[in-house]
Amino acid sequence: MNPQNKSFSAISKSSGMTVSDITTQIHESVQPEPNETVVTKFRVSAFAAGSNLEIILRSHQIDTLILCGIATSGVVLSTLREAADKDYALKVLSDACLDADPEVHRILTEKVFPRQADVLTADAWIDTLFY
Repeated sequence: MNPQNKSFSAISKSSGMTVSDITTQIHESVQPEPNETVVTKFRVSAFAAGSNLEIILRSHQIDTLILCGIATSGVVLSTLREAADKDYALKVLSDACLDADPEVHRILTEKVFPRQADVLTADAWIDTLFY
């Protein structure tokens, strides 16, 4: 990792978060089926260099993304911003995101994300799937 990258250079010093690290593996309870696509994420944004996510989405004509995850101020924010620039329709599941700082999570989900995405709870989103 480049020493100029504060987040990743700190992680690399601890030898964590490598592609082969046990903590980065897909949990056995949600293992993909043999025909399912797996995207390996190398940076904070899911679209960052090295990811084949956009090629996969475009080839399947997917134009709407549902975002959730850890951390609201990291992965979710970075992916949302880049996806918005790429003209995806976005939904953020506010109660399926987490941040180390609850106030940052609140500000992002209540004030920042609504500028580029629909923000709703997981249950509210699920309800939209059946109507």
